[in-house]
Amino acid sequence: MNKDVVALGELLIDFTENGTSSQGNPIMEANPGGAPCNVLAMLTRLGHSTAFIGKVGNDMFGSQLEDSLKEVGIGTEGLVKDEKIHTTLAFVHTFPGGDRDFSFYRNPGADMMLSEDEINEELISGCRIFHFGSLSMTSEPVKSATIKALKLAKEAGVIISFDPNLREPLWESLDDAKREITYGMTMCDILKISDNEIIWFTGEEDFDAGVGKLMEQFPNIKMILLSMGRDGSRCYQKGRKVTVMPFIQENTIETTGAGDTFCAGVLHYVLDNGLKDYTKEEMKDMLTFANAAASIITTRKGALRVMPGREEVEELISSRAD
Repeated sequence: MNKDVVALGELLIDFTENGTSSQGNPIMEANPGGAPCNVLAMLTRLGHSTAFIGKVGNDMFGSQLEDSLKEVGIGTEGLVKDEKIHTTLAFVHTFPGGDRDFSFYRNPGADMMLSEDEINEELISGCRIFHFGSLSMTSEPVKSATIKALKLAKEAGVIISFDPNLREPLWESLDDAKREITYGMTMCDILKISDNEIIWFTGEEDFDAGVGKLMEQFPNIKMILLSMGRDGSRCYQKGRKVTVMPFIQENTIETTGAGDTFCAGVLHYVLDNGLKDYTKEEMKDMLTFANAAASIITTRKGALRVMPGREEVEELISSRAD
């Protein structure tokens, strides 16, 4: 069966702090994670058909992740297990206010070992949107697998969505990161980028100037989404710009998965309406839904298994409109 959205990339365990033991040691909770699958989890929750392409270890964590995908309804036809390399792990430290610091156990991790010949080609050529990030471009063989998948998507006329999702510790150098993210931008139709990423990539402190640079350098990109945390989000298309303020939550726990949930909200709108030149009102509707969904996920531990449904998102929007 053809899928609405197929994503390729990292599927891993996010160990998040969940209290302290009687001895005063931090207690860590093993949450299923990985940006591409967070996006798929939200899209699945919104009623779209999805599938994931990636690799986990043939170990207890790999089994947990496979079970988690099945539980939330993400297709596992493209999931491969590595017999030698363990599932990738990330330890997330959350600061007061919700910002995070990551420590990765990925030298190597199974997600890096996906090879070109393990790509499920039919999944890619038969989907409506193909989504990816930059973590699958940090090293071989997964980098070549990602390039092959992008070429298949291009040939099939599939909409390509890219979220660089920069994680500095995972790159040999930031020059390498910039080179591979540049390649990603040459291939995508939709770009979702964060405020700190656009400053880093373009060197522009002014977001509009940074987006202007990207539009000029990458004329293939049809829509740029900028996430700005507590300052909301923006959508840019052909000289048009709309900014929508966030839904600030008093009971925010952490921001893990907020950007992915926002991205899914945007792709949900594209699936329902097609990728075209939107009016400012349409952009506003799209961003409002995506912002609301992202705000809900900040009140929950983890992301992949606790995505909000459409009614919950719409309820939040209408409650703030009153």
